[in-house]
Amino acid sequence: MLVDYWRFARSNARFLGFGFFLAFLSSAGQTYVIGVFGPQIQADFGLDTGSWGRIYMFGTLASAIVINWSGSLIDRLDLRLFTGLVLLGLCAACLVMGSVTSPLLLVFAIFLLRQFGQGLSSHASITSVARYYDNDRGKAIALAAMGYALGEAILPVAGLLASQLWGWRHTFQIVAVVVLTSILPVMWLLKGHAQRHASHRAALEKRAAEGGGWGDYNRLQMLSERRFYYLLPAMIATPMIGTALFFFPAEIAQAKNWSSFWVTGNYWLYSMVSVVTTVYSGVLIDRFSARRVLPFFLLPLGLALVVINLSDHVYLVWPFLLLQGITSGLYFTGLSALWAELYGARHLGAIKSLTNAVMVFSSALGPAAVGSLLEWGVSFVAITLMLAGFCVVATLMLVHALRIPSR
Repeated sequence: MLVDYWRFARSNARFLGFGFFLAFLSSAGQTYVIGVFGPQIQADFGLDTGSWGRIYMFGTLASAIVINWSGSLIDRLDLRLFTGLVLLGLCAACLVMGSVTSPLLLVFAIFLLRQFGQGLSSHASITSVARYYDNDRGKAIALAAMGYALGEAILPVAGLLASQLWGWRHTFQIVAVVVLTSILPVMWLLKGHAQRHASHRAALEKRAAEGGGWGDYNRLQMLSERRFYYLLPAMIATPMIGTALFFFPAEIAQAKNWSSFWVTGNYWLYSMVSVVTTVYSGVLIDRFSARRVLPFFLLPLGLALVVINLSDHVYLVWPFLLLQGITSGLYFTGLSALWAELYGARHLGAIKSLTNAVMVFSSALGPAAVGSLLEWGVSFVAITLMLAGFCVVATLMLVHALRIPSR
């Protein structure tokens, strides 16, 4: 298996490196980075957990609305132009975040970070490798998704340390410089993309001429099937629950009588397990299909939400993060491959922009809902058990959805 990965990665190193690097850069707008600055931001603006969660929700909801349009541009613009605009936008988002002066501007800054970081950088990374690798789609997505894992492993702790040394504002300004200087290396990684895209378009046209393009859905056709709506709960569960857990590391630590550094300092375990799961799931998806690999991917997350309530022992954080990592690894690879399997590659950018909008929307609900529940005095135990129950219901609906045949 590792030999297959090595050969595939070596023969496609540049383009896979593009996917990996862009996934890593998306960390600037991901919750596992923004969440570590939460206590300092709340202190600067006098916000409680509920207010901070709602600000994050409003900014993220605005991103979810816009990305349904902005994400579809990847089907019409040259990938090099699209990527350059996204990274310039992410640089600007970091600069705005580092200079906000009011809660209203904070909503706008969160919108920019979520739109260009978590939204479009991730979209460009995963959509691109999923589009151009039909036979090795699982491995391609798995290798690109390792960029997320690297970001999750090192950046929360690095951000926490940087914010204590220089403050959260200066930290975002430093990140803006890093993103800006990354544009030229990313463009180099896309060298030769014009030929790749021309070959892809020619293959699509040939398949359509031979009558093999019947399975390529557009967004309207996808939305007209009831199968998509059965998939929705499973689609939103991981971003909604995972975002909430990463958004409130300090609150989790407080509920368990742990330190914030102990929680964020063990994110490496989550990332390591996520990488291993991603690698193995990529091979399994190429061999058996995402339809057969994905159905029960939410159950480890549901179990993690139960396990965290068994004790206040500090080492309980390890199975908690380990189980989350399993779901995360399956989610990154499996769900991205599933859209191409179910709906084809011709309109994949438009379809994934819509599914990304739904997932961004759900990631907005997680912090707002959990923050409000904490503000109302609902216990940590009750919140986690409710979320675990949602994972079980979503799994049952996913299993049913994958048994519904395509039209």
